[in-house]
Amino acid sequence: MTRWLDADEQRTWRNFLSATQLVNEALDRQLQRDAAMPHAYYMILVALSEAPERRMRMSELAARAQSSQSRLSHAVARLEERGWVRRDRCPEDRRGNIAVLTDDGFAAIAAAAPGHVAEVRRSLFDVLTPDQVRALDEICATVRNTLER
Repeated sequence: MTRWLDADEQRTWRNFLSATQLVNEALDRQLQRDAAMPHAYYMILVALSEAPERRMRMSELAARAQSSQSRLSHAVARLEERGWVRRDRCPEDRRGNIAVLTDDGFAAIAAAAPGHVAEVRRSLFDVLTPDQVRALDEICATVRNTLER
């Protein structure tokens, strides 16, 4: 038997979908305008910038970026064209590839980060109270931890 959403759940679900889409669109517009990169590319560069030696296996990067292998491979190819990322062969597994953030890629993300953070603040945190931020964190962590299992 289907457990349909009640009116409160339906309203919450639709507000969630709309809010997440609007925040993502605002972040994408800001990054495209100010850094000439989509949000997805920014997230790949962030993941690499935080990785040891700014290197990560492509399969791990795909998981971290919440992307399919093929979509990530396409994005990394575009980042390679810009000179921001390069691919190295994995020494332990000759079939695998390692994505490496170049110095130019690190400079690109360093330049893009201040505007991105300002947009994150404007689009999300500045409109919430500290209690709402804590509640949002708990809610998102619960959903993420449940779905990542």
